Formats: sequence, structure tokens, C-alpha cells
Amino acid sequence: MPEPLLSVEGLAKHFPVTRGLLSRVVGQVRAVDGVSFEIARGETLALVGESGCGKSTVGRLLLRLLDPTNGTVRFEGQDIGSMSANELRPLRRDMQIIFQDPYSSLNPRMRVLDIVGEALAVHGVAKGVDMENRVRTLLGKVGVAPSWMHRYPHEFSGGQRQRIGIARALALNPKLIVCDEAVSALDVSIRAQVINLLIELREELKLAYLFISHDLSIVKFISHRVAVMYLGQIVELAPTEALFARPAHPYSRALLAAVPWPDPRRAIVNVELEGDVPSALRPPSGCRFHTRCPVAFDRCSTEEPPAFEVEKGHHSQCWHAEGLSSEPDWFVQLETRFKKAERPSVSAPEVAALSHEGTDNGSPQVHPANITEQTAPSTPSVGDTSDAGTPADRMVARGIYWAAIASGAVLTSLGHSVWGPLLAACAFIAQLDVNRRFRLNAYRPLALGLALAVALSFPVKARLQKREAQRQFETLRAEILSYSRHTGELPRQLTDLGFRLYGVFPDGTPVDPWGNRWRYRAQPESKQKFSLGTFGPDQQPSGDDIGSAQEGL
Repeated sequence: MPEPLLSVEGLAKHFPVTRGLLSRVVGQVRAVDGVSFEIARGETLALVGESGCGKSTVGRLLLRLLDPTNGTVRFEGQDIGSMSANELRPLRRDMQIIFQDPYSSLNPRMRVLDIVGEALAVHGVAKGVDMENRVRTLLGKVGVAPSWMHRYPHEFSGGQRQRIGIARALALNPKLIVCDEAVSALDVSIRAQVINLLIELREELKLAYLFISHDLSIVKFISHRVAVMYLGQIVELAPTEALFARPAHPYSRALLAAVPWPDPRRAIVNVELEGDVPSALRPPSGCRFHTRCPVAFDRCSTEEPPAFEVEKGHHSQCWHAEGLSSEPDWFVQLETRFKKAERPSVSAPEVAALSHEGTDNGSPQVHPANITEQTAPSTPSVGDTSDAGTPADRMVARGIYWAAIASGAVLTSLGHSVWGPLLAACAFIAQLDVNRRFRLNAYRPLALGLALAVALSFPVKARLQKREAQRQFETLRAEILSYSRHTGELPRQLTDLGFRLYGVFPDGTPVDPWGNRWRYRAQPESKQKFSLGTFGPDQQPSGDDIGSAQEGL
């Protein structure tokens, strides 16, 4: 058997999730988690699945646009993950990509000649007149007039831009091209033209494609094999005809049921999936599809199934496919298992007839037909807002939040004019949110931050008050000494200092260190703008107007 052009084993990419000022890693988004496949020379492998399942990430990992977390990618027997940038540069001539969006993937400030010829110049393949001749040939091959190579991308339609992107990918005569949703942004008529162009180029240049798409009707037309991805894993890998005729995984059946076929005689198969796709940050245990699978049973939620080979070249990562590799009528048996699993209950004779014992490790096996009551376990997704928690949880949460509000009120009464109202406001908002959704972990960072801020506010405020008192005493002492130098005697009362006290209490502090209360009142008819009245410790007004504008600070 010839060596495959591309071999992928256990490929994984986990993106860290950070939080806080120190960017502490609190989780990993498992975008790709253990993907394995091979692509032969001249073969098209289609990678299909819902949006967000990790298809585009796989394509970028193959080209080392992203560094994998685990796994190996071998191109013509060479491990590209262990190569340095200089070692990888010659290999990039054999591996190219066609991006999804033809509008954002082309530099609007560059002409078509520069866009297509940039790779030729960077790798030293052609320059000057040779590069122009090569670009003319490439544009003619993809159906773009060579005379347009001096135009800019905004002068072309979407289909023409995608053809320019294909010409750029073909510039270095690659052996493998990753087509990342290469036709999803195009109209139907233009889409057919581009697909036909890709097929012609594959046959003419012996290209291998990794065709990433979510449109199964196009996949059936262009691909030799199909890999179905779900939540970072390949759940089924099969030849195209086998997948469309005999899907072995419930998720593949659901995808095929959603394809609108233009054949009125074709029977309509309706497969409804409940719930949303779980988060890749916290994937479900066992089979990742069991939270939405209509035929899931107990084992699906506890054990992750391996890839069972139901026929040559056809693998399914589903517990229902276990033990069917040697059966000629495996698809009939699989359909029977699916129907049995969909039943709410199974009678005792059926259990005895369909049950079987033994697994590879000798432990007893639980088959879906052995289950008397089918319940599909469900795991709430991260974005689910329907779960409001149990009544006990809500009661505990309300107690915590109302205690926080009371603490804020106490802090406010003690003079913490900032942290008290802030703590009370945040707790009140969180209390309102409990009625919609209970997630205590979502409020934990807020609670910790507020607790830290409140704890720090006490020594900070005490220090600030001490500094302010020292400043006032020093200022008052300087004013008394200044008064004694000018008059030759000490002031008999503080009001003798007049407007100088305005410098002692510039922020309007109503009480001086001796307990006197001060206030400023305007005198519009007088030349001095303010007069200083005092209330002594006995709280009796003195009624004297002291100082003048000339005596002020």
C-alpha cells in the first residue's frame, strides 16, 4: 500500500482560557481533541460538521498556521510539528490554503499581479517578466482574464475573487490544498463553477484536497471520503457513497436528514436533535453526542466509544456499532439497534434475545436493548439560561446577597461612602439575576474582588484620615505662628484667624480638631466674598464676621 501524502494521528488543539489581572489559566477550550485521518495523493477528503466543531482549526493545524497541543502531522513522512521555521519554509510550497471569505482574504491595497505573484517572489520561483507570465498562465487556468491582473480586488465579483484565491494557492504547484469553506460565500451558480474548476484542477495537477464544508450536497459531488466532526472529534469516517447510503452514526444521520434533496420521490427522514451543542470548554463525559442523541443509553454517558470499523474503510465512533464488523448485514442490525434504543421500554424476551456478554477487557457490556427504560441524559450547556437552580440553591443565594446588601449598608453608615454603596449595588444586581439563572461561580470573582476591596478600604481610609488630620494640624499650627508674628500675640480664639482657616479646611470639612463647626456664607453686598461663622462645642452660633478679603489666603 503506498504511503499517504498526509497522515494525522491524535491531533489536538486546546486554547487556554485566562482570567484576572495575572491572566490565570482557568480552563481549556478543546477545539480539536484527538483527530486522526489520512489523505492519499490525488484524493479529496471532506471534513463536515456544524459551525464551531473545529473544522477550520484542523485545516490550520495541518499547515502549521497553529501549533498543535498534542498529536503529529506527517506530510510525505516528515513530521511538520518538529520542524523549525527555516525547515518548514520549503515544505510550505507543497501545502496551500483557500480561505473562506474571498473579500477579506485578498489585500485591497495590492493588485492581482502582486497578490498571486507574492508567493513566487517570496520563494524565489520567478521575478519580473517571468512572474508576470506565470501569473497570466494561472489566471487563465482559473478562468480570469489575464489582462485584469493590474486591477484591485474591489473591481471583481465574489466568484472572481475566489478564483483569484485559487490561483494564488496554485502558484507554487502544491500537492495539498486546504479548501476552508471555499464556496460557502458564493452564489449557487458561481459555486457550481468553482466546484467544477477544483475538480478539473485536481485531475489535471493530481492535487489532494482537504475540503472543509457544511454543505453535504457539494461534499457528495466532490469528495472521495467524508469525515464527520462533532465537538472536536471525528465521529464517522467513510467513503462518500457508503456514508450517504449507510450512515452508521446518529449525528451523521441527522446531518443527512437536514439536506434538502431535489427529488420528490425521495422519502423524507426527519431526525430532530434536542438542545444545543455543548461547550468545548466543558465537553460532556463519555460520547460527546449523547446529550443530543435520540438513541443514547447509559453507557454513552460514561464511556467514550472507540472507532469501530463496520465495513472496510467505514469507521463509526458509536457504541451501537460495536460487534458489527464481521456481519454482512451490519446496517440492518444497526437499524434494529437504533429502533430498539428509541423505544421507551423493552420486554423481557427481547432483552434475552438481543443481550450479549463480554467486552475486550472482560467486563460485562450494557447494550441498549438491555435497558428497560430509556432516558437520554442531558448536560446543560454553558450558555443555557433556563436553569434557575433548585429552591434550596436560590434560598442560599438570596441569603448571601441580602447579607452583602446589609454589609454595604453597615459600611456606608460607618463612613465608607464608596465601598458600601458599591457592595450593596452589586449584591442587589446579582440578587435580581438569581430569578433568571443561578450560577454561583459566575459571581465568585465579583464577590472576591469586593471582599478584597472592602478589606483594603479600612486601613487605607484610616491612613488617609490620619494624613488629613496631620495636614490640618500642621496648617493650623503654621497659621497660628503667622498670626503671632504679625500681631505679637497668640489668637484668643480660632475665629481670629479669619480667612486663613479656609486653607485649613479647603474641602469644606465641617469640624475642626477642637470640635468647632465651620461654615462659609456668601455676603453679596459686602466686598468680602465670604464670612466665617462658627458653632462652638455648645452648638451655639457666635454670629461674628471675621477677616476680610485682603486677609484671605
